[in-house]
Amino acid sequence: MAAYEEQEFHQKLNLFAWKRMFQFVRPYRKNFMLVIGLILFSALIDIVLPLFQRYAVNTFIQQNTLEGLGGFALAYLGVIAAQTIGVIFFSYQSMYVEMNVNKDLKRAVFTHLQTLSFSYYNVTPVGYLLSRVMSDTNRISGMIAWGMIDILWALAYVVGVLGAMFALDAKLALVVSTVVPFIALLTWYFQSRMLSYNRKIRQINSHITGAFNEGIVGAKTSKTLVIEDQNFDGFSRITDEMYGFTIKNARLSGVYISTIVFFSAVVTALVLVKGGYLVMEDAMALGTLSAFTTYAVGIFEPIQQLARNFADVISLQANIERVTDLLDREPDIVDSPEVVEKYGDFMEPKQENWEEIRGDIEFRDVSFRYPDGQENVLEHFNLKIPAGTNVAIVGETGAGKSTLVNLACRFFEPTEGQILIDGRDYRERSQLWLHSNIGYVLQSPHLFSGSVMENIRYGRLEATDEEVISAAKSVSADLVVDKLEQGYDSDVGESGDRLSTGEKQLISFARAVLADPRIFVLDEATSSIDTQTEQLIQNAIAHLLQGRTSFVIAHRLSTIRQADLILVVKDGKIIEQGTHAQLMGQRGYYFTLYSKQFEEEAAMRTLDNRP
Repeated sequence: MAAYEEQEFHQKLNLFAWKRMFQFVRPYRKNFMLVIGLILFSALIDIVLPLFQRYAVNTFIQQNTLEGLGGFALAYLGVIAAQTIGVIFFSYQSMYVEMNVNKDLKRAVFTHLQTLSFSYYNVTPVGYLLSRVMSDTNRISGMIAWGMIDILWALAYVVGVLGAMFALDAKLALVVSTVVPFIALLTWYFQSRMLSYNRKIRQINSHITGAFNEGIVGAKTSKTLVIEDQNFDGFSRITDEMYGFTIKNARLSGVYISTIVFFSAVVTALVLVKGGYLVMEDAMALGTLSAFTTYAVGIFEPIQQLARNFADVISLQANIERVTDLLDREPDIVDSPEVVEKYGDFMEPKQENWEEIRGDIEFRDVSFRYPDGQENVLEHFNLKIPAGTNVAIVGETGAGKSTLVNLACRFFEPTEGQILIDGRDYRERSQLWLHSNIGYVLQSPHLFSGSVMENIRYGRLEATDEEVISAAKSVSADLVVDKLEQGYDSDVGESGDRLSTGEKQLISFARAVLADPRIFVLDEATSSIDTQTEQLIQNAIAHLLQGRTSFVIAHRLSTIRQADLILVVKDGKIIEQGTHAQLMGQRGYYFTLYSKQFEEEAAMRTLDNRP
């Protein structure tokens, strides 16, 4: 499969992308509207407060009297108290919206990931997905709940202040309002450049997350290979690239904000000069100039805030684009609407409509080509596998042994032809119906964080403790449990790292057995188990596979001599098929593989028995 290449985003500021994010606000629209109302109330008070200042200067200072000061003070304190209470409620409601939008957005992304096909995870780095689920969703929810509200407050305040200034003195207000076109021009000039840098920063951040994840997961391998310095060099190159683009973006943002600060200082100076002359000429009251100066100085802080928030909006679009791109990613394999209507989907299965499965599998004129491949791996392939048949698939490493199994399990679908389960095209029934009847034991087993009991019970969540223990005993997994201090309640650690690979394999085998599937897939499932343990479970496998259709991808050919059908794979194509005796009699490719491996195993036994 081709390596994953992260999609580049080059479109300009896209309000439609933002509109899609607000669907996650809709369930909390009452809270969101309350937040808007409270922030507008706060902006109104901020606009009114300088008028109190104007009244105080004109009434008390210029008149040199304290008459009426008590009532004025009470009114002023009442307004401040009302604003304080409003800010408290605003903060609570904004936090409520942020947390819930964050939760719903994370759930939506995670749920959608469950629906994506097997092929998507074959080519998509873990770091990319972690960055989408964690970092991007956090930034989006924070901007919706706080950043967008800050923009609304700043706009309301700026508009309100401009209105108040025009009411106080239209000519002086025109001096202040001249800054608006310059700010609009600056915003238009800088937005495309800032957006480009921030998209690149988010892309590199995904690579950093991926490299960090690989560094932790592969720490043991790195230490045994003594490649810590190479890992450090590679990580340093990525972080240096991140540093370079971040510095460029910071410089651009710094110029943007600094230019706005310069304009605000110039306009404030003009107001003081012109207003001072008006006061000296008795054309303006001192209290009015005081309020006007407060407005002129204060208006540029929200304008700067608008600039910063707009820069954040531009930056955040890269996050939104990546999240929406993931949410828009269609699974390669999708059930038809008719199938979903009858059988349900991954989130709402209609198990009452699921038919019992026998396990008959038929490949009918199947051709298959991987989505990124140039030629067919299978061409007009036909094969009938009656229920209960044990099919072994053999071949050298990288020969393509898993292709047939992936098709049978519907992890991929045929490019041409049909695959029938119990006589019906498996596309006529849901993926979940089929996958629920498949027990898959991988070469590299994965355990979830939790106890041994919990990990085995994932095979069938409603299973009793006795059934879990019985499944473990059937594949000798109880031998693993007996070594653990807390038995079945022992914690296996993250990804099962407290157990050896062979021990994890036995636990995953017990999990598959507990599911009691009609189809078993063993993907070199005994390759990580020592010879003594393998012998213990080979008898269990022979017993468990009776009456079930099974696919065994085998590394040790000596373990599949009793298979009902052996498929020999080379260069992605099936070149021989038959029983062990038939294939040995043909003296072809299988004969060569088996003879070579037999000689190697005999040589190893000789070395092991050497005094």
